[in-house]
Amino acid sequence: MAKFEVNGRPVAVDVEDDMPLLWVLRDELGLTGSKYACGIAACGACTVHLDGEPVRSCALPVSAVEGRRITTIEGLSADGAHPVQKAWIDLQVPQCGYCQSGQIMAAAALLERQKHPTDAEIDAAMSNLCRCGTYPRIRAAIHSVAATAKGGR
Repeated sequence: MAKFEVNGRPVAVDVEDDMPLLWVLRDELGLTGSKYACGIAACGACTVHLDGEPVRSCALPVSAVEGRRITTIEGLSADGAHPVQKAWIDLQVPQCGYCQSGQIMAAAALLERQKHPTDAEIDAAMSNLCRCGTYPRIRAAIHSVAATAKGGR
């Protein structure tokens, strides 16, 4: 039995210790916003926050999250009002949209750590892949959020 917190709620799941967190989230908990794509933690479509840090859930065994806090795209904001989600809509970032929940989670974690990232910092932090190539719009959305953020670096 694995016990941890998802989107502010305690959960307990009776699954194999080596089951990837992504499958627990999608199949056991019904949280389908995080997507399966590569299965080897390379593309980032499955990105969630683990204690506030972005992680690839497709290759993370559920045993590694025991007692920890997970935030999925569904938990970022209940109504899509998170500044990153709003910027994604305002700047029409998605094309096909498949990778975008992972992109949004990575961007939200970056902006939590760094209120006003440079292009180089964005490039370093945003290691998620987008087959549609919306990278310029992703960067513009991150800068848009940063422009409205208060506080220092």
